[in-house]
Amino acid sequence: MINNFQTTHIHDNRTLSLIDTVNSPSDLKLLSSAELFLLAEEIRRIIVDVVSKNGGHLASSLGAVELAIALHYVFDAPQDKIIWDVGHQSYAHKIITGRKDRFHTLRQHKGISGFTRIHESPYDAFTTGHSSTSISAGLGMACCKRMKNDPGKVIAVIGDGSMTAGMAYEGLNQAGDIHKGLIVILNDNDMSINHNVGALSSFLSRKFSAKKLQLLRKEFGEFLKSLPRIGDDMYQFAKRSEESFKSFVTPGMLFEAFNFEYFGPINGHKINHLIDILENIKSMTEPVLLHVSTIKGKGYAPAEKNPVFFHGVGCFEIETGECPAKQSSIQTYTDVFGDCMIRMARSNRQIVAVTAAMPEGTGLSKFAETFPDRFFDVGIAEQHGVTFAAGIAAEGYKPVVAIYSTFLQRAYDQILHDICIESLPVVLAIDRGGIVGEDGSTHHGLFDLSYLRSIPNMVVMAPKDENELGHMLNTAIAHDGPIAVRYPRGKGLGVPLDPFFSSLPIGKAETLTTGDDVLIIAIGSTVGMAVNAHKTLLAKGIRSTVVNARFVKPIDAEMIGSLAKQIPRIITVEENVLAGGFGSAVLETLADQNISPVRVIRLGIPDTFVEHGPQSLLRSQYGIDKESIVRAAQKLMQAS
Repeated sequence: MINNFQTTHIHDNRTLSLIDTVNSPSDLKLLSSAELFLLAEEIRRIIVDVVSKNGGHLASSLGAVELAIALHYVFDAPQDKIIWDVGHQSYAHKIITGRKDRFHTLRQHKGISGFTRIHESPYDAFTTGHSSTSISAGLGMACCKRMKNDPGKVIAVIGDGSMTAGMAYEGLNQAGDIHKGLIVILNDNDMSINHNVGALSSFLSRKFSAKKLQLLRKEFGEFLKSLPRIGDDMYQFAKRSEESFKSFVTPGMLFEAFNFEYFGPINGHKINHLIDILENIKSMTEPVLLHVSTIKGKGYAPAEKNPVFFHGVGCFEIETGECPAKQSSIQTYTDVFGDCMIRMARSNRQIVAVTAAMPEGTGLSKFAETFPDRFFDVGIAEQHGVTFAAGIAAEGYKPVVAIYSTFLQRAYDQILHDICIESLPVVLAIDRGGIVGEDGSTHHGLFDLSYLRSIPNMVVMAPKDENELGHMLNTAIAHDGPIAVRYPRGKGLGVPLDPFFSSLPIGKAETLTTGDDVLIIAIGSTVGMAVNAHKTLLAKGIRSTVVNARFVKPIDAEMIGSLAKQIPRIITVEENVLAGGFGSAVLETLADQNISPVRVIRLGIPDTFVEHGPQSLLRSQYGIDKESIVRAAQKLMQAS
């Protein structure tokens, strides 16, 4: 058996029982320094074991184990508030705070969340899932504690990747101005999901060990002493300015400009050092930033070697770190998008790709290798990325902005104001549209059809399969205005791709089956379900017309109106919230054309946030699968 855990104590029987003594943070305070070290090893084993079965954010959580232990050792949560930015590094925190017996349910339906959730535990101070919110939320809590004369502390733990987002600096700016007692811990591992990009990343990586600083100081001191006449005076001045010098050559200069007291960088895997410095800064009343250097994937060799892969990973073999071989040859929508981008960019030099810290997740890594001059990763900064693309479009190029649906929500104003007012030809490639699965309510892409179709000048479309995705991408590239292509997470339907992609007529749907009993109008991933429902209904003696709407906006009012007059029993199907979504667009179309009487059943997500769980289970639970369409059709026929 290959031992991928970098530890010399894994067979110590005492190690195996330590975690059983920790049922709350107060239990940590009873352990010795040596026991805390052993506890970190055991927590890592639990995390690796569970994530190998359930999938999850492994590397980031492994890197924050000692930090979680030290924080709960020094501070008194939940009276003291600990906020984990994004939350994907919070697994050790969950285990320490009374959830170790339920940790095996991580990311499973009805189990504990992969992120922090206020309703899940009093120790989860804030619900997270999107980056760069911790400082702002923490400052709000710190202000209220002061108004209530509550002596509790507020600690915001934020990764260096999240520091590429402007919201983090908005929080720092206000915190430094009003001087509330906020502690910010910068968990610096040189990575977000992929390797960090940008000038700020280079600046934060400017770390100096004590040994290097001592050598640098010694060499510089000897140089000053060698200067004739003024050497000794200059040396003494430099000695007095040592702290200023250190701030100049390390990232402290940046944070001190925000009126934060800066400490670090320190090794984030030495629990004793962490505890000592946290004890020292605990009583400070001014804003404090502690810079902690950690290793993403710490303690599990495959994750340390490939932290990008193990950031968000599916099931894997612990011994090898490899995922079980996938038998299916069907490409994912993400892969199809990436391949199509390369195909089209070869013949169109105006195509530019933009992503927000997710070249691998959005399928653009190969594009970046093939066309490095036409690829831009803006970091975790969706708002900037969208306006950046608007600037590219204003200069005559064709930017394709690939962002997950849930993260595109952060750039709503930029889409409306910077793209759509002037109708700039920006393509929004919206990955993970619809239900995404185990990451839950913060990551489902269930709102984009609603918020995009309300914006003037915007075209919104969704493909029924991976081949239609290629045609829609070609349509988007050729369109002279804002346009969005929304596609789901996961594999396509196994449909072969055409050798050449054509442009679809904007706003035109297609009829896939005919029948005069029920009219089923579906969009995107639900079209395949509707076709399968049609086959089941035929066996039950119910004939249905299935329409692939293709476009949410502009909707094919002519076709829908014509068919509705012939088939007044209508079902709309969408993997989006019902409020303001595709079904609403169909109802508006029928009302605008004064078509009545009709009976309409809308299938989609009700007015709720969808929990985490397998995609197929959630689609069934919320009534947007084949069986739900069949039941809706039968209900309409029974009411006739």
